[in-house]
Amino acid sequence: MAKNFVSNKDESVPMFNQPFLDFFSRVHFSVPLFIYVPLVIYFLYRSVFVFHLSILYIVPLVVLGLAVWTFTEYNMHRFVFHWTPPGPWGPKINFMFHGVHHDYPRDSMRLVMVPAISIPLAVVFYFGFGLILGEAYVSSFFVGFVLGYLFYDMTHYALHHVNFKSKFWLELKQHHMVHHYSDPDNGFGVSSTFWDHVYRTTFKKKTGGPVVVEENVREIVEEHSI
Repeated sequence: MAKNFVSNKDESVPMFNQPFLDFFSRVHFSVPLFIYVPLVIYFLYRSVFVFHLSILYIVPLVVLGLAVWTFTEYNMHRFVFHWTPPGPWGPKINFMFHGVHHDYPRDSMRLVMVPAISIPLAVVFYFGFGLILGEAYVSSFFVGFVLGYLFYDMTHYALHHVNFKSKFWLELKQHHMVHHYSDPDNGFGVSSTFWDHVYRTTFKKKTGGPVVVEENVREIVEEHSI
């Protein structure tokens, strides 16, 4: 099987020639928690004390936000992160957004979204959803959406660096490792495999048998799950 990565070590290569710009291309996995957990608390506060929504409104809106996040996660990963724009700058843009992660999948400083990208996206999503739901309901909805994003970011880091023993997490880890090391054209769900089943981008199966997992992928999963 062709090698689908440059290095499987926890190492980080420069993305930009300018050290100042390159600094902002790396982020510790905990940074999104410090940014977005207070945001979740703020929007919960607005839902309860500003718009006086009852739990009968808040809970369904939070669940809806979580569900919409899973859909957003899948489609961004598949159609944005794995898209190479046309033109001479296309491969460079693809490398900066996601290609570097596939080349250096265990680079611990490039496993969660950098604030320079996540914050503008959060603003766009918030006002976009606000136009649809209205100011009173978007706060609760956005709580679920942001919680979904945080779960995605923390799960992504964990799948690459945490040793799992439970069946659920081992299966999710194997799903993501097959995407990285064997079949990058399928398996776009990270925190959930639901939309892979909907879009039929699950990994190919042997006739009447299990998912085909290359031996080196199985070794990688087992190596980091002891």
